[in-house]
Amino acid sequence: MSDSRPYTPAGYALVTGGSSGIGRQYAEQLARDYGYSLFLVSNQEKELADTAAELRERYRTEVHTLCLDLAAADAAQQVFDYTTEHNLDVRVLVNNAGLLIFNPFVNTPAGKINTLLEVHTVTLTKLCHLFSQHWIDTDPANLGSWSRRRPSRFILNMSSMSAWMAMPGIQCYNATKAYVLAFSKALWYELRPYGIRVLAVTPGSTNTGLLPFPEGFARLLRLAGITMEPSTLVRRVLRTLFRSWRKKTMPGAWNRIIVPIINHLPDWLVFAVMKRLPLFALKTQ
Repeated sequence: MSDSRPYTPAGYALVTGGSSGIGRQYAEQLARDYGYSLFLVSNQEKELADTAAELRERYRTEVHTLCLDLAAADAAQQVFDYTTEHNLDVRVLVNNAGLLIFNPFVNTPAGKINTLLEVHTVTLTKLCHLFSQHWIDTDPANLGSWSRRRPSRFILNMSSMSAWMAMPGIQCYNATKAYVLAFSKALWYELRPYGIRVLAVTPGSTNTGLLPFPEGFARLLRLAGITMEPSTLVRRVLRTLFRSWRKKTMPGAWNRIIVPIINHLPDWLVFAVMKRLPLFALKTQ
């Protein structure tokens, strides 16, 4: 179901990891194209301040910031408390913050694994719980709104194309992204009756500099249209969020082709690729 009528927003969009990369694009396009004020959360203090100043100047919009380690046990509560203390009417929650660990599992420090698990699953889940519960409690008129064509609140959770795959080297990353995808799809059913729209995004390769590809190979992926620019990704995602009731979206035709191919690679080929990667070199005495 789609809604072709113009959407007139009010209130704030909360973007985690909003100081750089894809999160920065969410902040910019939500302010520029949809008129939202912003609440940006990140652990990058300087980048956060610079982004806020630039967006205030460029779009004459109000921008609140909170520098916070989203892996902290009480991170979600701190974010929510900030919105209540400053009377921010958050209408869009973008759970974008994340990190990529490209390393064999047994060689990865436990602290890094814990940080990834906390940011990708625990804090994301708590934020969804705190805000959806608050929205329902403060806007009971939305109860039973199965036929509503225009929702009043939005949750956007960043998963990954890797959620459908078992990928050596990013085993914790793709496992947590699978959680985000399954959680978001189930939440879509539970929150739709309250006029709350939930969307899981499963992007493929995106030009943010996080993937450890050699520059030549990275350039080839960009030229082939396999690697997407963050601005293009975000533009397509926000259009889907605000104009449809889809549960999930995977921007990019290449990604929909690549996923089933990778999923059906024979084990011998996966091991052959692993042997060519230095990080999987067997340790010898």
